[in-house]
Amino acid sequence: MPDLVASYWTVSGTLPGDAQEASVYGFRERVAAVARAGFRGMGFWHSDLVAVMESLTLAEMKRILEDHGIVRVEVEFLVDWFLEGPRKQASLERQSLLFRAAEGLGAQTVKVGDFFNERVPMARLTDAFGELCRQAAAVGTNIVFEPMASACVHTLADSLALVRGAGAPNGGLALDVWHMVNQGESFHDIARVPLEYLFAVELNDSPVRPDEPRNFRAVHPRRFCGQGGFDLPGFVAAVRATGYTGPWGVEVISPELVSLGLDEAARRAFQSTVPFLAGSPSSST
Repeated sequence: MPDLVASYWTVSGTLPGDAQEASVYGFRERVAAVARAGFRGMGFWHSDLVAVMESLTLAEMKRILEDHGIVRVEVEFLVDWFLEGPRKQASLERQSLLFRAAEGLGAQTVKVGDFFNERVPMARLTDAFGELCRQAAAVGTNIVFEPMASACVHTLADSLALVRGAGAPNGGLALDVWHMVNQGESFHDIARVPLEYLFAVELNDSPVRPDEPRNFRAVHPRRFCGQGGFDLPGFVAAVRATGYTGPWGVEVISPELVSLGLDEAARRAFQSTVPFLAGSPSSST
């Protein structure tokens, strides 16, 4: 079994866009819960890092992670890294936080992207991405770009052009099945992604219909694996066809998840995902 990573929203007890995006659960509490469930990795959101660092140093946080066997860490989310002016300055401040956290926690990846469909020339994007990667290399981490419908470049082909054009060995892609299905990306194309550019993969599920138009699913929640209509075996097979042997994130986002409580959310996230990576998918309970 590959290592599974509990992505931030899966165990935060909150939702993107909430007034308070920092987790409602304490850091130690979260780490202990995901470790009990079987995860070997965790993700942390930028505003959550700020909240946690008010009471714990990065060294203390790393020690807690290590004590619980959490060896895979990701931090997110950087936007506006390709702009200029006040938004770029705010991005640089967030970048400083994420890079300090990545170095202090030994994070393997810093996730970046865009939520605002910014129109930016590819040449500027590749230059900015390459510079991010160079700076990240100095703190020993990787930069992963997540393709999604709201991003400056959102298709798999354009996202590959971005990381390929940057030419940085520590720059690659994070592929979330939710975004891939939402955008109509074919598993055939996913299977052809060069392994050198595939740094992270995320699983979840959602109720979908074949007749839904592209991006309509943006309103749908992300559920536990096996509780929706995604062809998860097909997606997993496509990813494995690239030669990918790294960790798999589990990113579930829904109001129902928040109501479950920390231990139950972590347990269901882990147990519902394992069968799809062990070759025996079944619905979660």
